[in-house]
Formats: sequence, structure tokens, C-alpha cells
Amino acid sequence: MSEPLPAISLVAVPGRRNYTLDIAREMDRRGFSGIFVPSRFGNMAQCTGLALATQRTVFGTAIAPIYARSVEDFAQGAAYLHEVSAGRFRFGIGIAHGPTYQRLGVRPGKPLADIRAFVGKLRSYEGIGALPPIILAALRKKMVALAAEIAEGVVFANASLSHVPQSLAVIPAAKRSDPNFLIGNMLPVCISEDLEAAKSLLRRRLVHYALLPNYRAYWKEAGYIEEMSAVEKAAQDDRHDDIANFLTDRWLADNTVYGPASRVREGVEAWRAAGVNTPVLVPNSIAGNQMTALEELSAAFAR
Repeated sequence: MSEPLPAISLVAVPGRRNYTLDIAREMDRRGFSGIFVPSRFGNMAQCTGLALATQRTVFGTAIAPIYARSVEDFAQGAAYLHEVSAGRFRFGIGIAHGPTYQRLGVRPGKPLADIRAFVGKLRSYEGIGALPPIILAALRKKMVALAAEIAEGVVFANASLSHVPQSLAVIPAAKRSDPNFLIGNMLPVCISEDLEAAKSLLRRRLVHYALLPNYRAYWKEAGYIEEMSAVEKAAQDDRHDDIANFLTDRWLADNTVYGPASRVREGVEAWRAAGVNTPVLVPNSIAGNQMTALEELSAAFAR
């Protein structure tokens, strides 16, 4: 029996929102295992569209920053999506990052305490209907362990394949093997015969994450101390154009999947073998935008 198709990341860019729903319908028809929406352009609103446009596919936020709305508003919205989608919605939540706080105008507290309090309050409301499974965004082991304690899954973003077994070791074995406990990773992918062009594109896309302190701390934990220290020095010296140069081939191969379609399919299976039961492919293309990258993914995983 062949493995299920992976999940995909799908963003409804302004001006193409209806077209994005057409893509979702096609992904639903094709049997992709999930559609997950990053925290851009109103992902709860996009999930409402997905609930009504699709019939079979699991979908969710990856992630909804917990500071973006009141807990009650999130609870009402999540319960609505759970009901109208017949249980297909996954409510991925997280604390997000510094630039998000600045955009929202909020001052976060302690990540673990804030997430625990949010989930507790979310589940306290009565008379709103059942809530969907809750998925926690995590990088470091303490948040992974909290997901195993209070949620129905965990989702990484830009994780290191070599470090996944260590990250998942804090989850009880029974839960790691439970197909109903979602273990996901938002995995940058670029399908191309031109390996150097694919690597160059992915490096540029990931510079943003390398500038975030929590990501650098994670990658140092994963064994990339020299690379992240070089990034920090370049940032301190205001040499931002040099940062991509410190994202080495070894690092890139551990955090992304790129190359011809066959190599990308093998890469996705490596993530599954490491314990990630829901690889979420984040599409990138050297030939165009998200839509072009999605067409390339569809062709690569055609059945």
C-alpha cells in the first residue's frame, strides 16, 4: 500500500482568494492529506472558505497566533469551523515571533504559561459546541512536551530532520504512534532539476527565520552552532546580505527538500520515517510564484 499524499501549505493572497479555493477543491479531489494555512492574510477566514469548498481533506491553521484575538472569539470561531466541516478542522495555535508581536501591538508573557492558559480558557466556554483538535506550534522540547500533555498534536516549522528524533523523544511512545496525534512540520520544498538555483531560492526564503532568536536557539540545539553564530555576527555588523551565505549546504539539506521530483518524494518519506506523520509541504518555485510551485507539487505527486 502506497503512502498517503502529503499535506500542503496554502496561502490566500489578496486578489487571488477565490482562485485559492479552486486550488483547494482540486487538492481535495486529488486526495492530498491536508491543507494548512500560515498566519498571513487572515487564516481563520481562509479556513472558513476551506470548510465550505472542500469535502474530505483535513485543514487547519499553522498557526493562529494566540494574541491576535480574544480567547472567546477564537473559541467561537474554532467551534464553528469544527461543526461545519464535520470535524475536519485542526486548530493550530502558537505564540509566533517578535515581528508578529510588533504588528499586533502586543507584549507576550511566558510562552509555556501563555499557551497553557489559552488552551485552558478556550476549553472553558460552554454552549458553543464541540471544539476541534488543538495543535501546538513548537520548536524546543518543553513546548513539544506541553503539546503531548494538553493538545492533540504538534507542528514544527523549518525543523531539522536530524534533530526530529530528539524532539519527539519527549512525547510518550504510545502517543507518538497514535495516528490521531498529529505530528507535522511545515517543510520548505522546491522542485527543480537545477539544484543550485533551488538552494539559492530556499536560502533567501529562510534568511527571515535565521534572523529570529528562537530559531537560532533551536538550530544551535540541533547542532548548527557555527552557522548560527556566523549569522548573529553578520546581523550585528549589519551585513544582512551575507546571511544567506552562512546557511550551509548541510544545514539546508537538513531543513528543506529540493531537487527533481523523485528526490523530493524520497525526502518526504525520510520525514515520515523520522516520525512526522503529517509533512506539510511549503511550495517554492524558481519558475514562478506559489501557484506555479503548487502545480509542480501536483505533478510530482500525481497518481
